[in-house]
Amino acid sequence: MKTVSIIGSTGSIGVQALDVVRELGLSVCALAAGRDVKSMEKQARAFAPQCVALADEQAAANLKCALADTPIRVLAGQDGVCEAASFAAADIVLNAAVGIAGLRPTLAAIEAGKTLALANKESLVCGGALVTERARCNGVDILPVDSEHSAIFQALCCGRKTEVERLILTASGGPFFGKTESELRGVTPEQALRHPSWDMGAKITIDSSTMMNKGFEVMEAHWLFGVPAGKIDVAVHRESIVHSMVEFCDGTVAAICSPPDMRLPIQLAFTWPERQPSARKRIDFTKPMSWTFYPPDRENFPALALCEEVLRRGGNLGAVLNGANEEAVALFLQKRIGYCDIARLARAATEAAAWMEKPQLEDILESDRWARAFVRAAVQCG
Repeated sequence: MKTVSIIGSTGSIGVQALDVVRELGLSVCALAAGRDVKSMEKQARAFAPQCVALADEQAAANLKCALADTPIRVLAGQDGVCEAASFAAADIVLNAAVGIAGLRPTLAAIEAGKTLALANKESLVCGGALVTERARCNGVDILPVDSEHSAIFQALCCGRKTEVERLILTASGGPFFGKTESELRGVTPEQALRHPSWDMGAKITIDSSTMMNKGFEVMEAHWLFGVPAGKIDVAVHRESIVHSMVEFCDGTVAAICSPPDMRLPIQLAFTWPERQPSARKRIDFTKPMSWTFYPPDRENFPALALCEEVLRRGGNLGAVLNGANEEAVALFLQKRIGYCDIARLARAATEAAAWMEKPQLEDILESDRWARAFVRAAVQCG
């Protein structure tokens, strides 16, 4: 029976991961999150980990008081989260943190030699070269948890790496599929948060609607699977049943299909290289159905093309792009900027940033800080 540590346990992926832990009868040794004291206390009492951590130090102090009647250690700050990510008792670490906040825990888990189940795509968007190099040096396996990358991971088992012609990431198209830029200008946060297929946190839901999330997944696929950017395509698949595909050199395409449910890729990461039975909903192939595929609209959803461009340029620009996007999404949710301003500000930041070929951790974090400040200044000036 595996013992797991979950970073980002109070978020959407973290909560679903704990559902899987309960169903599989796994043991939890550590939990970490941002600042949600109430949810973390509830999880700590339900799963009895050896330690819990909150990145917000005041929240951690409040949690320590709330759990004073238990033997659970309460850790504080980013160092506390990284300790949870490298906890000695963990067989596998699930990093489901949101944003660049997940980068340091990713590196901590790798340095500790832990198998890493990665749901924090920003670790690779911002620090892909750094993360994959450290994983290689430490002999650490990175198991993808995003449904698209889990699908590719599985489909690649159908052939050799040298036989791969291209990867095809599927996208739901979000709530605004078919809309033009003029129609998108008046989009509200409430409208953008209504995803047609997936139940996700606010930030990733907005990213999905702008196609920024799909662009990040293209970047993530490059680092996870070592496939050049020119061999990674995107297809809009409204039904969200085909989670991604791999085309081999003979023209055969291997596709991984299931109803949309993040608990499936989470479970596979926890049990790999084995599979365990699941009570999840199945596809009934005896009933009529149709699956549709469309090319992505890069003109009206320019974030996808921007991510592809940043991937080609490389260096520290992934960190700049992510930082600018995180700041712009937060401003949009606060109704301080318009919907189309998100991609516009992200592009402006990547074009204004000083390029660095081989950024290390502090360079990546500084690029993130610079990009956020750039977006805030641009909004104030505007």
